[in-house]
Amino acid sequence: MNLIIDIGNSFTKVALFKDNEIQGLFVLKKLTLKLLREICEKQSELKAVIISSVAVDAEKIRSFLQKKYLLIEYNSETEVPVTNNYKTPETLGSDRLAAACAGHFYFPGKNVLIIDAGTCIKYDLINVKGEYLGGAISPGIHMRFKAMNTFTENLPLVVPRKTEQAPGNSTENSMLSGVMNGTLYEMEGMIAAYEKELQPLEVILSGGDMNYFAAQLKNRIFAVPNIVLIGLNEILKFNVNT
Repeated sequence: MNLIIDIGNSFTKVALFKDNEIQGLFVLKKLTLKLLREICEKQSELKAVIISSVAVDAEKIRSFLQKKYLLIEYNSETEVPVTNNYKTPETLGSDRLAAACAGHFYFPGKNVLIIDAGTCIKYDLINVKGEYLGGAISPGIHMRFKAMNTFTENLPLVVPRKTEQAPGNSTENSMLSGVMNGTLYEMEGMIAAYEKELQPLEVILSGGDMNYFAAQLKNRIFAVPNIVLIGLNEILKFNVNT
């Protein structure tokens, strides 16, 4: 049993893995030592833990875990099961490389594009040799709606929802079309651009906003929730076994 702790911008995800499958998932505003103890005490098979993006105030959590389990603190120096060809590895977001490791796990020996649709939309590439090539980052849909509301006088803050309406017949519908359809077309365009360089190309879609686009993407995709957690589990397994 492995424990994965991913401390993100808005919330923390805590996942329990067994045999490459998520057995339990907790999404928290803040992880406390008390709650972590409660989770761990129920798992007699728990042996190893990985923490990504450790918070400044997590010293007690770190100390608790180090005394009981094999603890990996994931950073740019952590060994990973892919070759990192990023020019500035110290600036690479831990979530991006973890997602790439998950892509390599699902499709070993193949070209893989991972699209992680969250706060930002990340596009990350792994080639047939298991080399991480980098990718692209663009604003997520919530960021796009918020930007229009923030930087204009009259545009409202729109709540995302699916739309198949291309020409909007109201200001809100026009904003919906611009963001939702525009993001969809962006994804399709990025897939097509990467396919010109890497063929054949497997495509994984994940992230909190994946359900807005999974059914609409014309290209063949593999929808995988929690791709970063899966990648972190692969990184933990790699370090435990080497």
